[in-house]
This record gives sequence, C-alpha cells and structure tokens, in this order.
Amino acid sequence: MFSSVIKKIAVLGASSSLALLAACGSSQEQAGPVTVTLLTHDSFVVSEALVAQLKKETGITLKITTAGDAGAMVAGAVLAAGSPSADVMFGVDNTLLAKAANADVFSAYTSKNLDSVIPALQTDTGNGVVTPIDYGDVCVNIDDAWFVQHHVPIPTTIEQLTSPMYKDLLVVEDPATSSPGLAFMLATKAKFGDKWTNYWKKLEANGVQISGSWTDAYESAFSASGGTRPLVVSYATSPPAEIVYAQNPKPTKPSTSVLTDGCYRQIEFAGVLRGTQNEVAAQQVVDWLLSAPVQADVPLSMFVFPARVNTPLPTVFTNFAATVEHPEQLSATDVDANLRTWLNQWGQVMGR
Repeated sequence: MFSSVIKKIAVLGASSSLALLAACGSSQEQAGPVTVTLLTHDSFVVSEALVAQLKKETGITLKITTAGDAGAMVAGAVLAAGSPSADVMFGVDNTLLAKAANADVFSAYTSKNLDSVIPALQTDTGNGVVTPIDYGDVCVNIDDAWFVQHHVPIPTTIEQLTSPMYKDLLVVEDPATSSPGLAFMLATKAKFGDKWTNYWKKLEANGVQISGSWTDAYESAFSASGGTRPLVVSYATSPPAEIVYAQNPKPTKPSTSVLTDGCYRQIEFAGVLRGTQNEVAAQQVVDWLLSAPVQADVPLSMFVFPARVNTPLPTVFTNFAATVEHPEQLSATDVDANLRTWLNQWGQVMGR
C-alpha cells in the first residue's frame, strides 16, 4: 500500500503470552507445528519478537514472502487463484480489493475479532473474505519553511493548487506507476466527480510536475529534501517519519505539515488464500495480524494507523501525524470497474 518511506526503525517488545494466545485462538486445532507463508508487498514489516511469540504460542512458523508493490502482488495472486504458493495475503488495499475478490483469490473468512476494528473500516470486507489491518491517508505535504521564507500563504484546499500563486510548486506521482499517485488521482475523482479531469487540466496548466515514484517526488523534487517543489503528494504520517529518521540531535517538531483537504484513505486488508492446505493456521495468522500486540507494532513499523480501536499510538504520531476528518474514498467495486478508463483519461489530459 505505502511507499518506501515505510522502513523498520524499531523492534517493539511483545505483549504477554496470554494476550497473544487469546488474540490468535487456541492451537489445539492444529495437528502439530506448521509453516504458514504470508504473501505481502515490499513495505511490510513486523517485529521479529512478535513472529517468535506467534510460534511459541501457536506452533506456527511464519514465512514472509514479498512480491513487489501491492499491484504486482495482487496481479500474481489473481493468476494463481485456487493454487496459491502462499497461505495468507496481506497488503491488498481498497483500490485493488474488488479485483482480487472478483477473481476468487480468497477463502471466505474474516477475523473473529472483526468487531474490534474501527467501525468505519468494517464496511468493506470483500463480501466476507478479508479483514482490515491498517489504514493511511495520502495527502499533499507542505514544506512549511519554504512558504515562510517566500512569504507565500500555505494552501488550505487542493482547489487552490490551480491558482497562479502556486504555479510550479506541486509535484505528484504518476498514478500508473505509483500507489500514492493513484490514490491522489482517485481523491480528485471522488472530490470533483465528473469534473475531475478539468481539475487536472488546471493543474497541468499551472506547472504540476509528474514523478514516476514516491522516492523521486519526495526525496528528489520536494524542497524539504533539497528539491525545488514545496508541495508533494505523500502521507499524513510523513511528518512523524521525518522526526523518526532525522539524525541526532532530532528536531523537536517536523519542518513539514499536511494539507488535510483532498486526502485519499487507503485501507490494507489480509485474507486467507483460496486453496491453501493450512486453512485453520492461515485463519490464525489473520487473527494475529489484528491482535493487540501486532496492531501496537504497526505505527512505527509501517508508518500507518492500526485498524483496531483503542490501540495506543506512539507520541510522535499523536503529536505530529495529521488527522484527516473527512477523507475521500471510492468503493472498491467502482474503482475496479473504472480504473483503466480513469487512467486513460488522466493520461490524455497530462499528455502521457
């Protein structure tokens, strides 16, 4: 789901054995020790201590296999539907869920702890085949220092980004090659409806720069990273990441902020792959991903928000992660049915 900004920076201690055992269910259903293969994208990270605790309490050895970004992972799972090389898949998001569900990639299973998920995230489980694990918001990020130095007002809506005041200031990722780029394109479709391509025509006329990846946009073009563009499509959790990754002595606050208008909410799911020979153990791994210890590990492991209600957040999140009250979203079915058309329309507008 999320870009290479998501890197492991800490190993959190596992919670008590009792808590993890309760979250994953009894291992008495297993005939003995079993290896469960978890297929995921390249940005997935989980504490080794939690993986060891899973094995101790359930007998499950977790083997993690990565398959590129989320799009490549889902494409491979669709081709292997019914005869998977893995048992569980994590990282299919709400832009790809319908594609996977329609291809019958998953078995019918949602975690027995689904009621512990934030209610707004429970609305789409692919008709009972996946469980929400985490979420994040793709938003325009702002180099605050640049705006102060140049005496330019910080924008408060994405409509303002088409104004001459912000000409040549914005860099976005190509939606055909980048997850945050796709999310931002979908946000404009959700926000502006049938007039969304008109918005892109205005952005194009106002000098928007298109980068092929988040890395190119954030680490090269963004002025806070040494580039020339003080507005970039990134994440609501990028400011906390700035603090965490900063060299010592770390700053007391980030130099960037988030434009919370026009953000797109990405939700990541896990599901049991249809055809697995380890059905019960695979279900336990889905439950484990939603367990309190793993959910507490999510923020500083992957710089996203845990799906489980009342999960404590690290201070750097509570202090600096942006709160998006009204994120833009489209249904997974709508995205699946129209994405190719929308990408073609975007490419025609942007001359790509």
